[in-house]
This record gives sequence, C-alpha cells and structure tokens, in this order.
Amino acid sequence: MQKSFNLKSPVQFLALGFGSGLAPKAPGTFGTLAALPCYLLCSYLPDLYLGILIILMSVIGVYLCGKTAEAVGVDDHPAIVWDEFVGLFITLYLTELTWLTLLVGFLLFRFFDILKPWPISVADKKLHGGFGIMLDDILAGIAAFVCMQFIF
Repeated sequence: MQKSFNLKSPVQFLALGFGSGLAPKAPGTFGTLAALPCYLLCSYLPDLYLGILIILMSVIGVYLCGKTAEAVGVDDHPAIVWDEFVGLFITLYLTELTWLTLLVGFLLFRFFDILKPWPISVADKKLHGGFGIMLDDILAGIAAFVCMQFIF
C-alpha cells in the first residue's frame, strides 16, 4: 500500500524536487522545469566545481530517491524527481547558457528520459532502488549532453 509523502522530511523534500514532483500531470517535466533555476544559480561555479557538484548530487540522489521510494512503498514513484534535476544538470554541463541552449537542453533531456532508448531502457527495467531510479536519468542526461555538444 502506498503511503503519503512528507514534505517536512528534508530527504523527501529534495527527492520530490522541492515539491515540484507533486504536480498532478507530468511530474517529471515539472521537476525538470524546477531544475532550470537551480542550474542557472549553480552555473556560476567554475566547470570543475560544477562537475563535482553533479557527481555529489548523483551520489546523494541514490540515497534520497531510495529512501523516499522505501518510505512511500513505490520503487520509482513519478513524484520522485531528484533524478530529473541531476539529468538536466548533466545535459547542460559545459554548455554556454542562452535561452536557446536551455530550451534545447530541456527538450533533449525530456526526449531521452521519456522514450528511454537503449541502454537507458535496460537500466530502467533491470535496476531498482535509489541506484536504479538515478541511473536511467543519468544516462538520459549523458545522451542529451552528447547531443548538446554536437549541436552547440
């Protein structure tokens, strides 16, 4: 039986993308939208520090997503969107930020996250828990990052 979320829990608050994952429709898209201003704030960091931040967000995300999934009793609940935050950060990493790169990065990440082409689909189906929740979005972010590097 699914339990309700507790936004007073810092772990769940972050895993739910500051509440953006609770959108009644398309929570992954709303989570990705909520990640945009966070990325813009972090984009002022030097590339090395931003890369380290992305790695830390990924590692912490395994814990956040796993604990939240465990707490509500659903392995990869759609409201858990921390993985979208990390995926978007990976997508936009090392890209000059303009309205066009933000739009294209957002669309590319959502494309790969929703369609889940191979090997993203394998990770999505075969892996569970916090690591499984995070890995398919990390792979979608990497695929979108590669596209961004070719496009821009």
